[in-house]
Amino acid sequence: MRALLFLLLTTALAAQTIQKSNTTENLRGISVLANGVAWASGTHGTYLRTTDGGNSWQAAQVPGADALDFRDVEAFSADLAYLLSAGPGEQSRIYKTIDAGKTWALQFTNKNPKGFFDCMAFWDSAHGIAVGDPVTDNSGTLRFELISTEDGGKTWNPLPPDSIPPAIEGEGAFAASGTCITIQGTANVWFATGGKAARVFHSTNAGKTWTIAETPIIHGQDSTGIFSIAFRDATHGVIAGGDYKHPDQDGPNLAFTNDGGLTWTLSPFSPQRYFSAVAFAQPHSDSGAIVIVGSSGSAYEDDPAKMSGQKTPSQKTSEKTWDWSLNAVSVSSSEIIAVGPKGLIVSIPPAR
Repeated sequence: MRALLFLLLTTALAAQTIQKSNTTENLRGISVLANGVAWASGTHGTYLRTTDGGNSWQAAQVPGADALDFRDVEAFSADLAYLLSAGPGEQSRIYKTIDAGKTWALQFTNKNPKGFFDCMAFWDSAHGIAVGDPVTDNSGTLRFELISTEDGGKTWNPLPPDSIPPAIEGEGAFAASGTCITIQGTANVWFATGGKAARVFHSTNAGKTWTIAETPIIHGQDSTGIFSIAFRDATHGVIAGGDYKHPDQDGPNLAFTNDGGLTWTLSPFSPQRYFSAVAFAQPHSDSGAIVIVGSSGSAYEDDPAKMSGQKTPSQKTSEKTWDWSLNAVSVSSSEIIAVGPKGLIVSIPPAR
């Protein structure tokens, strides 16, 4: 198998565009829309917004949130966006703006000192769900915390604990890129775990009931597991992760499903170093192209059938790889934008 994934290709690097972010904060969240609008988020209460495809970014802080780390941003227009900060206890919060950041409404504050929220996802601008690390419920059972909204975040309600299967001691979710949870259609939701287990929880009814699938992704240590999950339709999905403390260590770090997440097949692509985020590069088509990013490098593959073992290495596909250290990636129908440390924002052209 060709060891292509993290080789430095100068021709590919030349095609990238570094966008001026006007910040040096560590960026962890990115949400790209189809009309040139994108939002990003990061440390010290920072958020960024562009309305011209990244030609210019405006950076600012949410008032009173300078101690917070915004690991996830979900945007719906140039005016409407949600931010999720990750951290223990009350450091886990959700904010919303409807006026392009002029004002922010604090919608949710985690009151459990042992809780830690990781990421969120929305079916539409009014219906969303967020996941937090496991806490012990009133029955003494360890379960992931899940909250949802049906009214645009005016109220965030906990999902009934009995509806959520028990967690394994030492299992958790990763707030690395805001992509440990994903939705599809009107009621499908999946979230991925790490630590002592690397599992995928799936609900077909917006969290009322759940099933669990084991995966072959590396796990066992607190720093290992699935960091990101994405689906391009109800059946085809991808998970990515690894060991963030040893980002150059080979996998198993990448797997695919074609049955809605019931089973997961490792990609034979090698090496598979640590990935913090994965996305389908053409989310509104039947293409299986993916883009994956991490602290040791990033890649675009326009035919993951080869990566999932459905094609032989001799069959031609189009690949690009970069040595950028990146944390998160988001895709619209027209562009791919990834973010990383020290305010790094990179526009990634799809492979042709």
